[in-house]
Amino acid sequence: MESIHVKEAPDAIGPYCHAIKSGNLVFCSGQTPLDPGTMKIVGTTIEAQTRRVLENLSIVLAEVGLTLQDVVKTTVYLKDMNDFKGMNRIYEEMFEGHKPSRTTISVKQNPLDALVEIECIAELQP
Repeated sequence: MESIHVKEAPDAIGPYCHAIKSGNLVFCSGQTPLDPGTMKIVGTTIEAQTRRVLENLSIVLAEVGLTLQDVVKTTVYLKDMNDFKGMNRIYEEMFEGHKPSRTTISVKQNPLDALVEIECIAELQP
């Protein structure tokens, strides 16, 4: 098992790493819409925040040579299920037609009061 820490990604806001590589799987910790430079939430709309979250996940995946196309499973945590449609629009655009397995749930509150948090599992090709 290998811990992955990425300088270009937003700092972890708790006692965890950006991802763990175990075998041929990479388990990415949940990302919120933090700007890596300022550590402030980006955007006030679900669309802007979803885009930043997926950009942050892309930064983490790139550290091990992966992209969103290598993701096999995501979990999306929405603060408001009324944002489902807007999140889906950006999610579909960013995944460019790739459709990994996904669970979407509504939560009372995300870290830093973000509208969305997304975690993922990706696969390294042998």
